[in-house]
Amino acid sequence: MNLWLSSGLIFTFAALVYVLYKWWDIKCIGVTPVRTLTFTAILFTSGLDVGLIMFPLTEFGGYGNLTDNPEYSFANPLAIEFGYWAFLIWGFYFLTCFYFCIIEPRVGFFDIPLVKWVNNIVIIGTCAFTAYLLLVNLPWYMPQIGDGESVVPTFYLIVLASIGLAVYSSSKIKYLRLLSVGSSVLFIALIAVMWFRAFMLDNGSPADFLGTAGLIGEYFTNLHQFMLPLNDYHAFYLFWWFSWSIMIGQFTARFVSGIRTWQLLLAMLVIPSLAIGVWFTILYHYHVEGLSIAGFINLAMILVGVLMVVNSLDSLIRLYTDNLNLTVKRLGQWPYLLGNLVAMCGLTLLFQLDFLRIQWVGALVIALYFGCFGYILLKKRAEVAAIKSSPRDNKLDFGKIELAN
Repeated sequence: MNLWLSSGLIFTFAALVYVLYKWWDIKCIGVTPVRTLTFTAILFTSGLDVGLIMFPLTEFGGYGNLTDNPEYSFANPLAIEFGYWAFLIWGFYFLTCFYFCIIEPRVGFFDIPLVKWVNNIVIIGTCAFTAYLLLVNLPWYMPQIGDGESVVPTFYLIVLASIGLAVYSSSKIKYLRLLSVGSSVLFIALIAVMWFRAFMLDNGSPADFLGTAGLIGEYFTNLHQFMLPLNDYHAFYLFWWFSWSIMIGQFTARFVSGIRTWQLLLAMLVIPSLAIGVWFTILYHYHVEGLSIAGFINLAMILVGVLMVVNSLDSLIRLYTDNLNLTVKRLGQWPYLLGNLVAMCGLTLLFQLDFLRIQWVGALVIALYFGCFGYILLKKRAEVAAIKSSPRDNKLDFGKIELAN
């Protein structure tokens, strides 16, 4: 599996370089463009899930344990965590967003019936995995409910409510902006509260924050280390990112705001990475100093994590129902809601039973990458070579989003 993963990584980075070389400065316009700030909020909240909130505090210790994990000796735990979540791997999202915005309308690879079905299997599977992650991480963050390790009925109810809210919000696109911007604002507020508690109380100072944040620099000086899997756990993360990349590219490509290719790259690599870097720096300080996250802080983290899950599920449900024409308009409100709720809950339980693995989904996405490239070489090489702008039908009209269902 790791050989297949490494092949996919090398291909992805090569394709990213080619896109930048050939189409560096063309204007990228989506089908329903939104303002750049809204686009960034949609990207960030759709492209991340509860793992961003819940994973780091459970992982720093493992990255710092060089006896059991000597492969992490080249950098500190904060830099390793940042490398697993930020910067370079957001290039996956840039590549697929650019492809679906600029290239796919001329190629039509994802309109091929078999490819369409595989694509939607990927979306549905990853959607369920997102809910599964929330389910299995709640015991660690809510030890006051149960024994802190087992999944109890309360946690199933929380996940069920999250899926239900996401299914309902996906039925109308007007909720998208509210969820994305609202989640971003709450995440920023959470960062501010936890930063103040970590660095300003107990005789701390902003300089302490800057000193901790400086540890991330070891990621950039060792960037090459993250380009291929370090170990099986890193491979799990990379497969996970691959599984997200196709669908996040499809979803965000709709909303690209007329910015240039190089600006799109910066927006997708730098802006999310700044937020992630600040957040991880704060969490690492809590880890090193042994600060408690009980009470209000714990509740706030869970709330923001659940909202991120709702955002992610909303975008994915909206995507596969559009692709399969299983929309509210065709099915009606109640069949749409009940059908998606049952499907998502069922697949979430399959992940819980260890029947499905996200690595299989990621491997399938890599196959789609290679298949698409081969299809272009065989049948659409001239059309792709002639691309000099966004599709002619895509106009920079920010009012279109108001007319969308």
